[in-house]
Amino acid sequence: MGILSLITSCFVGKSKKAEATTTTTSTKSIYDLSVNTLDGKGVIKLADYKGKYIVIVNTASACGFTPQYKDLQAFYSKYKDSNIVVLGCPCNQFGGQESGTALEIGSFCEKNYGVTFPLTEKLDVKGSNQNALYAWLTQKSLNGSSDFEVKWNFNKFIISPSGELVYYFASTVKPTDADFLKAIGK
Repeated sequence: MGILSLITSCFVGKSKKAEATTTTTSTKSIYDLSVNTLDGKGVIKLADYKGKYIVIVNTASACGFTPQYKDLQAFYSKYKDSNIVVLGCPCNQFGGQESGTALEIGSFCEKNYGVTFPLTEKLDVKGSNQNALYAWLTQKSLNGSSDFEVKWNFNKFIISPSGELVYYFASTVKPTDADFLKAIGK
């Protein structure tokens, strides 16, 4: 493995299919969770997405992966009327790449990528201030599936229409990639 590959795998992680187990059960459903909207004027209740695939992505405006906003928006536009929703979660924990205010983040996403999918308030996806949504996504004791570590921006978690965590994709996997599309039945 070359040094670039080693560094990349340290930062972006690997893709992994979540595996449900019969020995560990979720202590809380993802549908019990909610998070504030980016503008702080509303609440996104995950229960509103029952029966849909939910693609949850930690985002940043100044990252090498930021152009994935375009792919995420195209994906969302194509499938929003079916059983799929994208939820973007701005995060400033990786290289300070999302340092803007809520207004700046929203303006950037709309102006540069035409983002219309829901965006949450800026969240911590790891550490002592980890948001409850990301605690659920990353801890087997909560999600009943697997432990994951968010290692960089644009990690993607896929929740099935029945509320189960079924896939985790690293930053390098785009919404246009065959494995990603297969994970949501497309």
